[in-house]
Formats: sequence, C-alpha cells, structure tokens
Amino acid sequence: MRLGDFLVARRIVTREQIDVALERQRDAGGQLGEHLISMGLLDERQLAEALSYFPQPPRTLEDTGLSQSFLLGHALKLFNALGLETIQHLSEAIKLPATLCGQIIDIMRERGLLQVLGAAPGADGASLSGKGSADVRNTLTAKGRQWAAEATEQCQYVGPAPVPLEEWIARVRTQSILAESINRDVLGRNLSHMVLPEGFLDEIGPAVNSGRSMLIYGPPGNGKTTMAEGIGSAFASVVFIPYALEIDGEIIKFHDVTLHKRATETDDDAPRSLIRRRTESLDERWVPSKRPVIVVGGELGLDMLEMSFNEISKFYEAPLHMKATNGVLLIDDFGRQRVEPKDLLNRWIVPLEKRVDYLTLRTGKTIQIPFDELLVFSTNLIPENLMDDAFLRRIPYKVEINHPSRQMYEEIFRLVCRNYGLSLPDDLIPFIYDIYYARNGKPLAAHHPKFICERVQDMCRYLGVQPELRREYVLYALRNLSSNSEDARRLAAAA
Repeated sequence: MRLGDFLVARRIVTREQIDVALERQRDAGGQLGEHLISMGLLDERQLAEALSYFPQPPRTLEDTGLSQSFLLGHALKLFNALGLETIQHLSEAIKLPATLCGQIIDIMRERGLLQVLGAAPGADGASLSGKGSADVRNTLTAKGRQWAAEATEQCQYVGPAPVPLEEWIARVRTQSILAESINRDVLGRNLSHMVLPEGFLDEIGPAVNSGRSMLIYGPPGNGKTTMAEGIGSAFASVVFIPYALEIDGEIIKFHDVTLHKRATETDDDAPRSLIRRRTESLDERWVPSKRPVIVVGGELGLDMLEMSFNEISKFYEAPLHMKATNGVLLIDDFGRQRVEPKDLLNRWIVPLEKRVDYLTLRTGKTIQIPFDELLVFSTNLIPENLMDDAFLRRIPYKVEINHPSRQMYEEIFRLVCRNYGLSLPDDLIPFIYDIYYARNGKPLAAHHPKFICERVQDMCRYLGVQPELRREYVLYALRNLSSNSEDARRLAAAA
C-alpha cells in the first residue's frame, strides 16, 4: 500500500485528491506527502501518524526485543541448517538489517562459534580488512556446530527472527479493523458481482463497519459465503503480519502462506516507496498483507482454536482465529462442524464480549491476546436451533439472505450468461421456471443459474459442439440439479 492508498482507506483524503497530488508529484518531483501538505489536505502531524503506521527496522540488537542469547542461538541454527556464509546471507534469512547481522557475526566470532573462510567469490580482497565486512565468508567452528545442535534440540524453528508478543499486540491495536471505515460505495463495489435486494447494502453496512460479530442465515445456495468473502475484500488497508512471535523464549509460528495474501509491488500495495524520507526500509520481520479473510467450514474443531505445540519441532502454531486477527473469520456452514454448536459458541463468549482471548502455553502460562476481527457465522439452519437467546444477544447483527425473487433470478441468470459467454434465449427462463420450479414446487435459488450453465458447458464439451443453451442441454442440467427421482422422470419425459 502506498501512502495515498493508506490515506484514502483511512478516509483522510479522497481518491480524486490523491490523483491530483500524484499529478503534481510527476510534474515537480518530491514526496507525495509534501504535495498533500502544500495543497492543504494534510498536516505534518497527520503525515507523521500515517508514516508511523509502518514498522521501522530495529537500529540496535536491543530494538529487536530479543535477548542476545536468543539471537545467537537463532543465527547459529540458520548458519547450520541453511549453509549461510556472509552477512548478507544471514540478513536475508533472519530478516534483520545487515548492520545488526554484522554485529551478531562479530559476537559469534569472538566466542569462537564462527571463523573466517575468506572473501566471497568476486569480492574485492580489501574488504577482508573490515571486521564484519559483508564480503567475508564464514563457517561454523566445531564449537559453533555444537551450539547450533543444542539450539536446534530446544526448538527446530528455522526462519525469520520472531517479533515479541507484546510488539504484535501493540501493532494489532494500531491496525485494528475498527480503524478502517467501509462506506456504502466501497461495499457496493466489492459486492457488485452479486445481485442483492434493494436496500440490502444498508442492512449489512453498519455490521461490516462495526467490526463486531455477524450472523448470516437463510436457505442454502443463495450467496451467504460469497457475500462474506466480498465483505472481506472491501477492506483496503494493508496490515503487517509477523512471520513468528516470541514469548519467554518460545516461538509461535504465525504467518501462513495459505491464509495470508501478501501485498506486492505488482498489486501497487507495497509500502516501501512511501517512507524513503524516514528510513530506507521496513522491519522485514513483518509481512505487508491484505487484511486476512479466513473461511473455515465443517472441519473446524475446538483444537483449531488453541495453541498447537509440536513435540518434535518444539514450537507452536498460532490458532486459526489468531491468524485472522485484523481481518475476517467466516465460520461457514455453522452447525455442521465436528463439534457441537453450543460448545463452539461457549468458546467464543469471552472474545465476543471483551474483544480479548486467552490462550495457554505448554508451561501452563496463560496469555491474553486481542480479538480484533469481524467474526461471521453463516448457516442454512434455523438460528434458534443452534444457539440460545443469551448467545444471540452477543451477536449484534443478524442478516437473512432468502431465496431470490423472480426478477433477481432473471438478473442473476443474465449475469452468469455474460460471464460464461452464453447467449440467453428470450423464452428460456420462462421455460425453466415452468418446467422445474412451478411444476415441482421448487423455490428459486441464486446458485442455480451458474449450475445450469456449467452443466450445459460440460455437455457441449463432451459432444464437441459450441456451448449453447439449447433446451435439451438445459433439461439435462435440471435433472442433475434435482435429487428427486420423480422430478428427474418428469424432466426426462419433457426432453
């Protein structure tokens, strides 16, 4: 995220104002923030607050928040496991500035854990004269290998240096989901791929902006999951997610490439360019990411909401809801998990009320973490059968998504046909409505048009013909849409 995107997401300036300031910057050079100030759209205090949002790299070993012994042990593991040789190699692996990595290597040499091999290939020999030079190759001594083995025995985590838990908690508050305001236009753009009833955006908008919990309920196949995912994508701010956390010498692996979407330069979301005036880089122990949107369904169990300690690797994996911090967690198909609904709901009582959660380490120590996320329950079951009044009261927003009207159904069908490049005959929807819904007493469903078009495409691909919504192909799709043998016989007869 560049400075302009951040300011727009925080509703400090508009996108149009940023475009004007960028034009001025292209003509006159300088920093975007300076142009915004000269235009009277921003003051120095607001700019400083915006820049402080981004984690600055540590300038001293103490700034890392990690003890010297921890850093040495971690560096030894990296040298041993990854075959590192130079300061630059260590900097890339541990995600700390090269100046600090030079200091770590100096300490390792002084303690007899590391010895100099020579200059790196292609390096200027003069670089050898500088203690801790980036061009000097190093290797572990026998003592260093022994220390590395002992450090690995205690914990097998090999990766970027962790961030102290306290620093993560402070950053969660800084980039809280409550700090980003989602207005009607933004929400509408991110749900524009859906056909929604009149006034529906205004129904869910306050719920999204609240950053609190929400219950989405209604019959299956009408867009509950799609809507929840669209809500997640409406959040524009970049958040910084640590690779790992440290507490009392223990490591909690946090960043998950399967759940956290990195903000990259090609996305025009990387924050590096906006802070040249204050520092050369970011603290690379933090990954600039989109706000996480995590969807979990029937596989959810209570164990996924607790710290997971691997007895072999000797480090923790952060629980699912912790990884969703500052984002959206969707409990899809609620009521169909491998845990009783009441047990799952009881697990959420404190987080929903206090916006904090408590997790226990293997030592018995309990830690308090912020519960800063939009928690969405989605179900096609009757809410009153899943939770009692006491819990329903703790979910401030309940949104029903019902069967689409005839007009909405036709609009969805036209939209799906456009997306699939199919021509929609004028008489097809009335034909489908009569032969499938009216005759069989079936309710309209928002997912049916997509299902029908996909089955028609499957049939055409099998026959080797151009995809076309011919009636016989549509009837084939409708037969697969119904699991009722009597319905299937009527549809087969109609063919």
